[in-house]
Amino acid sequence: MYKMKTKKFILAESQMPTAWYNVAADMPNKPQPYLDPRTRRPVTKDDLSMLLAEELAAQELSTERYIEIPEEVQAVYRIWRPAPLVRAEALERALDTPARIYFKNESVSPVGSHKPNSAVPQAYYNARQGIRRLTTETGAGQWGSALAFAGRHFGLDVEVYMVRVSYDQKPYRRLMMQTWGASCYASPTDRTASGRAALAAEPDCRGSLGLAISEAVEAALQDPAGTRYCLGSVLNHVLLHQTVIGEEAIRQMEMADDEPDVVIGCIGGGSNFGGIAFPFLRRNLCEGKRTRLVAVEPASCPKLTRGRFAYDYGDVAGYTPLVPMYTLGHEFQPAAIHAGGLRYHGAGALISRLLRDGLIEAQAVPQSETMRAGLLFAQCEGIIPAPESTHAIAAAIREAQAARIEGRPRTILFNLSGTGVIDLYAYEQYLAGRLTDSEPTDAEIARTVEGLGLLH
Repeated sequence: MYKMKTKKFILAESQMPTAWYNVAADMPNKPQPYLDPRTRRPVTKDDLSMLLAEELAAQELSTERYIEIPEEVQAVYRIWRPAPLVRAEALERALDTPARIYFKNESVSPVGSHKPNSAVPQAYYNARQGIRRLTTETGAGQWGSALAFAGRHFGLDVEVYMVRVSYDQKPYRRLMMQTWGASCYASPTDRTASGRAALAAEPDCRGSLGLAISEAVEAALQDPAGTRYCLGSVLNHVLLHQTVIGEEAIRQMEMADDEPDVVIGCIGGGSNFGGIAFPFLRRNLCEGKRTRLVAVEPASCPKLTRGRFAYDYGDVAGYTPLVPMYTLGHEFQPAAIHAGGLRYHGAGALISRLLRDGLIEAQAVPQSETMRAGLLFAQCEGIIPAPESTHAIAAAIREAQAARIEGRPRTILFNLSGTGVIDLYAYEQYLAGRLTDSEPTDAEIARTVEGLGLLH
């Protein structure tokens, strides 16, 4: 007789984390400070507060181990949190592997991704400060949708600059933003000086996250009294908010009476990977655990595996502070892959420092392999994953296949960061055989990192 196994591990609302974990408290080597692009001096809270809400600026520079989640934020989180941990048994059978595979299902949020974990507190802190309007950028549209949702909840106007290639590929993400009352523009636009400069240089410019950030920052700085900028990845406070994912996952793995040997997340700027990995890293640093933590990036945008560890701008126009990061150079133009949220030239300072110190790992995976992995996952587990999430799935499959070859079981946990139901055009292209793989040449990378000094 078939013995029923638990498929989903679900925490009660009363077990939801009440504090975010700040990995900066436990890192053996703290990241180098952000630098003011004009003076080259370390930025202060006051400097950051010109662009971010004051409390977010404080969180950005904080080294406190835990920061309490406001009750108003927890109340919105409860719409979808705690999110399920799921055993992917059908995928295990399809791979004929002795490995046990689990995934944290962040696709259950109202916007279909992990992004509201940071959008909600960012909107809350801005509203509490009396800010009336938020500007931001978005790649694939997950972050723009999340901030539109959060802004509507706290009564804020939201203006989104969406990378043009994704604006054209993903019209339903744009409609989600508009449904929640946000304005959405295809970047580059003629609304900002940085957008006009990009269009003058290249009238058919497909855009990039770095360029969209320039437009959003410029738009925010035009109204210092009533507008602030919000970012969906890269910055420390964004990764901080996302740690609710890993904090829940630790408790859920205990419910499953299992322990992950490897934790995997895709990476653009770092919010997805950091959210699931940082709480497990705390156990490595403080409790002597030896969990492997793997960040998976597109082979077409390989900042962690082929980039330079250097100070670089977070945007094309140079409005942002200089960030110590693994980067391909802020002028790098990534290929138009469907995982638009991963098309960013650099990784956050926390991620970059941890990789530099050998505390996390990085892999680069080509687009065709990721979409093949996403299709198999959908056929086995029923959930169509976002193109970004397929990178984590591809790495999980590699781990499961290695377990089969070695004949040794292992426990794999990955972050399913979003649904791909609004990204079906990517699957249409894959099924029709029209997706291509792209990797920058060494010469192309050398050209865009030229002039960036190495960090140690």
